[in-house]
Amino acid sequence: MPWLYLTLAGCLEIVWASFMKKSAGFTLLLPSIITLVTMIASFSLLALAMRSLPLGTAYTVWTGIGAVGAFAVGVLWMGEAVTPLRLLAALLILSGIVLMKLSGGEQ
Repeated sequence: MPWLYLTLAGCLEIVWASFMKKSAGFTLLLPSIITLVTMIASFSLLALAMRSLPLGTAYTVWTGIGAVGAFAVGVLWMGEAVTPLRLLAALLILSGIVLMKLSGGEQ
């Protein structure tokens, strides 16, 4: 169950980061509200996951999901550039997430 919480927390991190961009510095009400609500939900799920998972594993996976997901959202829906180095960086982050999961981080 902690890995499910952590995965959902990471997905919500993608949502809040994307809507933070859309909020134009918290000047637009609806994107700002979505940012804050999903941020609280993401942190709450991360906290639940950390009851069973080590800090380093949980935090690394959470930020990694958010980073790779935000990169994908930026490229697919916000018109951000795709370059070989950016793709390599995202692949390396994804590799780190997989290695953390395979490292057997449960206590």
